[in-house]
Amino acid sequence: MGQQQLFVKMAMHAWDVHIRRTNKLLGELSDEDLLQEIAPGKNRAIYLLGHLTAVHDAMLPILGLGERQYPQLDEAFIKHPDRTVTDLPSAGDLREYWSNINSQLSVHFSGMQPAEWFQKHSLISAEDFEKEPHRNRLSVLINRTNHLSYHLGQLVLLKKK
Repeated sequence: MGQQQLFVKMAMHAWDVHIRRTNKLLGELSDEDLLQEIAPGKNRAIYLLGHLTAVHDAMLPILGLGERQYPQLDEAFIKHPDRTVTDLPSAGDLREYWSNINSQLSVHFSGMQPAEWFQKHSLISAEDFEKEPHRNRLSVLINRTNHLSYHLGQLVLLKKK
């Protein structure tokens, strides 16, 4: 196994583990649970679910895998903090969007060759990428895995004992 293949396998394993853990937790939380704050004065779980879904949806064009499926989520979950937008999708819709976008990403990821992960992503210019080749598609995956891990740690606080 070459180094590129090994690095991709490690990053993909971490991504898959965190997606599975998040899916398991979301399966344990009711729609009512999602309306709860993570801690007093902090984001509600529904906001975190919408935020994570919007961020994962944005990975499609960033990685050159296609167009976003749910750009409408940005207004409520990227551009504004929790509780400042009142017209949110239902918990059921957000769960469906979450599942759909991560299924799409999984299909795309499984078809990518290791060398493709080391290519530039769409948010960096060719000139900057030449100077900073570590700013590649794999770095986006690693960054988004860390982002998911952070918010999963918050969501776990809602888990019933």
